[in-house]
Amino acid sequence: MAGNEIEKLIKIIAKLPSLGTRSSRRIVLQLLKKRESLFLPLIEAMGSVAENIKTCEICGNYDTTSPCSICGSNVREPHLLCVVQDVADLWAMERVSFFKGRYHVLGGVLSALDGIAPEDLNIESLLHRIKNENISEVILALPATVDGQITAHYLVSKLKDCAVKVTTLAQGITMGAELDYMDEGTLQLALNSRKLL
Repeated sequence: MAGNEIEKLIKIIAKLPSLGTRSSRRIVLQLLKKRESLFLPLIEAMGSVAENIKTCEICGNYDTTSPCSICGSNVREPHLLCVVQDVADLWAMERVSFFKGRYHVLGGVLSALDGIAPEDLNIESLLHRIKNENISEVILALPATVDGQITAHYLVSKLKDCAVKVTTLAQGITMGAELDYMDEGTLQLALNSRKLL
């Protein structure tokens, strides 16, 4: 049986999404078998990330600087703002390399079951950005789930008095789908075919 230190590592890895105790045990065994080529470089990379990564004060993205490289870019379209649930969705949109605007990470979606209310999300900072950054279009790129749709409707009601066009991703996104799991072609089609709310 594994020692206390190894068991502690297995339990920590098992807390990651989609991993259980059996999967984390296999991961730890591979790390131990490949200590020089895998484990030690992983420790170094994780230490560097933990030390250097910041949360962007404007959009909520992760980067080595704040504002992040997207918010600080002069080539992005400043009047386009894409609202996403979390950083994984922002990264999924960036994988497509098609969207040239900026982002706003909500930090979740409204959920009565999980007790997530509007004050738990980055909605006030979104409203502040829309009023102060000359935004002309807000694209709601939220999950095609019940909670995602409820959040979208809530945001539309909050934005109705702002002089801004509100659109949402369209074709290609099935009900219950999350952006992080979609291929680039589907995301690009959804972005191209966005519809007015």
